[in-house]
Amino acid sequence: MLPPRVVLGTAYYPEYLPREAGNRIGTDLDLMAAAGMTAIRVGESVWSTWEPRDGVFDLEWILPVLDAAGERGIDVVLGTPTYAVPPWLQRAHPGIAAERRTGERVPWGIRQEVDFGQPAFRFHAERVIRRIVGRYRDHPVVIGYQVDNEPGVLLAHNSAAFSTFVARLRATYGEVEALNAAWGLTYWSHRLSDWSELWRPDGNSTPSYDLAWRRFQAERTTEFIGWQAELVRELRRPEQFVTTCLAYDRPAVADVPLTSRLDVAAGNIYVDVQDGLERPARPSRLELGWIGRSVAELFLAADRVHGSRREPFLVTETNATSIGGSHQNRPPYDGQLRQLAWAFVARGARMVEYWHWHSIHHGAETFWGGILGHDLQPGRVYDEIAVIGDELARAGSSVVELRPDVDVAVVWSVESDWALHFQPPLAHPGGAPDRSSYRTIVSAFYAGILDAGLRPGVLPSEHLGDDPAALVAQYPTLVVAALYIASDQQLEFLHEYARAGGHLIIGPRTGYADPEARPRPEPAPPRLSEPAGLRYQEYENLAEDLPVSGLEGHATRWAETLLVDDADPIAWFTHPAGAQRPIVTTKRWGEGRVTYVGTVPDPALARAIAALPARSRPADGDASPVPATSTDRAAGSPWSGVPEAVTALSAVNGVGERLWFVHNWSRTAVVVEAPGEMVDVLGGGLVGRVELGAWDVRVLREGPA
Repeated sequence: MLPPRVVLGTAYYPEYLPREAGNRIGTDLDLMAAAGMTAIRVGESVWSTWEPRDGVFDLEWILPVLDAAGERGIDVVLGTPTYAVPPWLQRAHPGIAAERRTGERVPWGIRQEVDFGQPAFRFHAERVIRRIVGRYRDHPVVIGYQVDNEPGVLLAHNSAAFSTFVARLRATYGEVEALNAAWGLTYWSHRLSDWSELWRPDGNSTPSYDLAWRRFQAERTTEFIGWQAELVRELRRPEQFVTTCLAYDRPAVADVPLTSRLDVAAGNIYVDVQDGLERPARPSRLELGWIGRSVAELFLAADRVHGSRREPFLVTETNATSIGGSHQNRPPYDGQLRQLAWAFVARGARMVEYWHWHSIHHGAETFWGGILGHDLQPGRVYDEIAVIGDELARAGSSVVELRPDVDVAVVWSVESDWALHFQPPLAHPGGAPDRSSYRTIVSAFYAGILDAGLRPGVLPSEHLGDDPAALVAQYPTLVVAALYIASDQQLEFLHEYARAGGHLIIGPRTGYADPEARPRPEPAPPRLSEPAGLRYQEYENLAEDLPVSGLEGHATRWAETLLVDDADPIAWFTHPAGAQRPIVTTKRWGEGRVTYVGTVPDPALARAIAALPARSRPADGDASPVPATSTDRAAGSPWSGVPEAVTALSAVNGVGERLWFVHNWSRTAVVVEAPGEMVDVLGGGLVGRVELGAWDVRVLREGPA
């Protein structure tokens, strides 16, 4: 369904331009074509333009854009405008307003204010979708559709949603006594005698309730997007794709089931550029959130989109220049947009699309910068995107259908993220709960893999599968950190993964709770204590980073008191009470190995853990880890001795060629030795020494020219 090349595109909104700018459609599209841009995204934000009054449609306003795009060889992704409703609709049907808390409607004047389960909203949404798609499905430039935009922004507390939630609980549990037992509602006298007594979620303090509520809200979002996708599929041409753009941090999104309702996964990936892209990473000025704060978080975000369907994906939005509000003005350094584009392609992106073409002259996002500024003139950002367009054209089909190579996969659990948001184990320095605990823990391990010179990947917990040996063959090392919500079957699968020859690295809180968010009444780590060769009963927050011995680095923020049975301790720290305690252990289990980490590792410790050999065992009486080698890591990266600023990640394309994407994430030029002669994909010729300027990237192919 996608073109046989990586698509370079942008969101294009000529309808937003002030009148004095005149008709710029031809000028804009000429500039895009000259820069090698091959697609635009249109129409998803302007329901009131498509349907200015109830039942009165203006479908022709976009036709000049589509026709002009076709004349220049530019494809179009057409959006459905359901995330931003027109004033006439909210005035005619005020009951469609979403409630963030029971009885407290979201005020009009932003976007995504509606409860998309309301029948009145669905009626009007279906009507406008059918009109738009029916009018333009046969236009030759339309290659696909984006339904809605960044769904799952809120948890709707409307009465109809709550009633449906209760009905689903009744269908799941049957008698109310079963719910009492599953959720432990004897506590604080919450025991129900009838389903009508279930309280609203606003003041809820029961973890099992919160997890069920989050699951339900994510299911609503999946159903809504799936409903739109099926409407479009009724009308589209067979070769046109259907997707939506996900912001992966939205509270009501479970990406794996949602993207299963689409033809291709797509995500919006924004990054703190300038010094935020420097390696080694500096402490960030930003809290963990929707903006990636480091190179590791950039790759992690891309790997999450790839992991949703475990196949190539689209980047539907990313930085052109400054992103966010009027107070956030950090345009990229020269070369950084090019670095980002090739980083996305390296992880399997089939489209890189900028938000947006021109900076907007009205509204909330006035200072979220576009490729063109408010003066509408091409400048430095446009020039760099033109370089990217030229390089993608030269690379052609060699960089499509890429399958990233992975040495170490990190398991991602949306449900554990939800549960640890509700009951976070980590605290901020002042003692407030850190609602980003899950992402903090998992990101630390992911960054360590990248820092160790290995190739990371993300495996959603839904994709663990049922064949441990097959997973070992694909991912010889698996990191399972903060997998707080886990079924017995998943934990048994992890047993068998290690027994079959995999290296299982377990991090804090893994397996601690069952699918009802209840701590398991057994030695921790539950179901993993025997293969790990240890247990723990106590855990604590660390007030300061504590140095470890045996491995380089520090234990940070969290420590479990590990009681070692038959594991080999390989790192210790001195507890503030004075005793030396193990904090990292390893044990052979079947044909594989289990390494246990009882803390949030700092960058140095995370790197040391990622570099541990999967199979070689410390000699008896010697607790020192054996240095890792490429053979220990199975198909580990052959690049060695590269500066810390450099990453070298690889992927295999559709014809079986391995490509290497070598980045220099620094302002200082470097030279690295390639592990054998390679071909420069963009410049041609053989390469042995790789010269990288400041904020530079090279794309290389293994094998002869």
